[in-house]
Amino acid sequence: MTCDVLFTVEAYAEPGLLPRLLQPFAKRDLTPDHLLSRRDGEMLRVELGMTAMPAEMVHLIAGNLGQVIGVVCVTESRAKALRQAA
Repeated sequence: MTCDVLFTVEAYAEPGLLPRLLQPFAKRDLTPDHLLSRRDGEMLRVELGMTAMPAEMVHLIAGNLGQVIGVVCVTESRAKALRQAA
């Protein structure tokens, strides 16, 4: 089963943060469909979204994102992916 997922990360804006946030995806051979980051003072808000992520990976990725140095908060939003008939 797959789901569409959006991870929102609040973290301190530090050099090297963005590659560290991509690492949990890369080590599972996954590539986010979109990445959006916005700096607000000393904080950075990063959204990482993926369509059709394996459902069993969602909690693993969320846990790994929360362990990245500098991360203050991780939230996830998900919906079941709808497959279109050909």
